[in-house]
Amino acid sequence: MGQHPDDMFGDEDYPAYTIGQAAEMLGISQDFLRRLDEAKLIDPHRSAGGHRRYSRRQLRLAARTREMVDQGTALDAACRIITLEDRLEEALRHNGERQGTQQPG
Repeated sequence: MGQHPDDMFGDEDYPAYTIGQAAEMLGISQDFLRRLDEAKLIDPHRSAGGHRRYSRRQLRLAARTREMVDQGTALDAACRIITLEDRLEEALRHNGERQGTQQPG
């Protein structure tokens, strides 16, 4: 059962963009996006034909990485930093949710 089109527009993780569209939107090369896939920072959805499809969330990660690389950070280091930042953010959010559900003893 597929998603309703209105739901897809609001879904940050919906793989709506081809590699060419993503590269053009971000002003980066398709090779840079492939390198992010190889570095395991972004795992694009694959179409039935095997073509990469990117979500808005993945495009934001690619843009963050490009900014860091442009500022002199090595690509592998930028990928590690972004991965750690995202893990920390997720852990803090999870911790906040847990603290919000705990009842005072």
